[in-house]
Amino acid sequence: MKRPSIRTLFLQWAAIPIFFSLLFAWVAPGQAQTADALNQVKKIYVDTNGEKPAAVEVRQQLVDDLQKNHSLQVVPDAAQADAILKISGEIWVRGYVSVNPRTASDSYPIYGGFLSAQVIGKGGETLWSYFVTPRRYRSSGIRQDLADQLARKLQAALRDSTPAKLASSSTSVSARSLKFAGATFPAPLYQAWIESFRRLHLDAQIAYDSIGSDAGIQQLRDNKINFAASDVPLSDAQMAEMPAKVFQFATVIGAVVPVYHLPNIGRDLRFTPEVLAGIYLGKIRKWNDPAIRAINHSTSLPDAEIVVVHRADGSGTTFAWTDFLTKTDSAWKSAVGSGTTVNWPVGQSAQGNDGVASLVARTPNSIGYTELSFAIQRELSYGTVRNASGRFAQANLITLAAAAASASTGSGGNIYSSLTNAPGKDAYPITSFTWLLVPESITDAATRSAIVEFLEWILTSGQKECSALAYTPLPKEIVARELALLATLKTK
Repeated sequence: MKRPSIRTLFLQWAAIPIFFSLLFAWVAPGQAQTADALNQVKKIYVDTNGEKPAAVEVRQQLVDDLQKNHSLQVVPDAAQADAILKISGEIWVRGYVSVNPRTASDSYPIYGGFLSAQVIGKGGETLWSYFVTPRRYRSSGIRQDLADQLARKLQAALRDSTPAKLASSSTSVSARSLKFAGATFPAPLYQAWIESFRRLHLDAQIAYDSIGSDAGIQQLRDNKINFAASDVPLSDAQMAEMPAKVFQFATVIGAVVPVYHLPNIGRDLRFTPEVLAGIYLGKIRKWNDPAIRAINHSTSLPDAEIVVVHRADGSGTTFAWTDFLTKTDSAWKSAVGSGTTVNWPVGQSAQGNDGVASLVARTPNSIGYTELSFAIQRELSYGTVRNASGRFAQANLITLAAAAASASTGSGGNIYSSLTNAPGKDAYPITSFTWLLVPESITDAATRSAIVEFLEWILTSGQKECSALAYTPLPKEIVARELALLATLKTK
């Protein structure tokens, strides 16, 4: 049986900005959408970004699904639409499953893929976004599965939307340039946010350098940037080392996933905290180790050495990974512990989230950890992880939101606490906030005004763009608290 080649859309980091420019493309002048809130959308046009076969093929299935909703009219011309639904996606072969383990000729391909969507309203503003992956491993029907999921989510969002719209700032951003740097975990979204903000404020000059959380904090400490990005909030000791006190604004929620390169494995592998700790401690060295086989009964695992990959730089992604292992495995806690940098017992190192994803992508039998969007961009397989309730959870927008719920409930919640190993049967266990660290005292009024407006946009309109890139927006309770905190920065 001749196996189809695996299509790889994002084999080079240089290609990733192209993906984002397509996904967040400005709507052509001829597309005169009129809605400035989701509840106003009654007529919609479905558009694909570029000519990627997967998106083109899914489009008609999506249109058919949406037309079943009689409260929404799918129109054939963008000029007739209240809003435009822009979709982007890809489908690839993840691996193969054999119905007869004695012969490879009876194997069939298992597909992976994604479908990303944005509803674009008046003035090119995003009104809603979402991101879906296959609900389970599939040998066929993946296009219909993706279309069905997205149609249901959009229909529910339209049904549940209210006339209320988050207010955005009406002032003009200063032409003064802003520079920030730090975490690679949210870098894809931050770059997309900058591009969207620039389209609304043509005089805005904002640059982001994804150099890792530790390096970003150091640049803020050295007064080289206006504000920093970190996946770990500052400790009291770090705060004391800053030239001035800083405000810490949570901006979005993401997941760290175990990525692996096993070409002939089609199903999602399951991982327990003990297995992940054992691999990274060097105690579990082969893929067919009994501990891995015990939780992956139906999978034929190779008798191959595991190649361990970890971060080389100081990283909030590493903190989330090691914090989870520290909470859940006593051997890891006593031997290594948690931190943005740790003394790794085994493994090869790589710089940044994309560096880890890239190294895993080109190294057979390897395992690493990256933020979810990097795994998807590299078309990497990523496993399910046992959560605090004993269930194996897959990282997606639903399971991330379940983990985030633990931070927005209770007595006020605490956005500075870790989301790893959060309670809840549906919670994905390696979930994390990421933060922007902004000096409390900014002497230059124009710079302070520009920062405030950018942050206000991030916490309001920008949240509607998160889901298209597989991040989860902040809970409304947290947004309200942070807008109140931002108001104090305005008056400094």
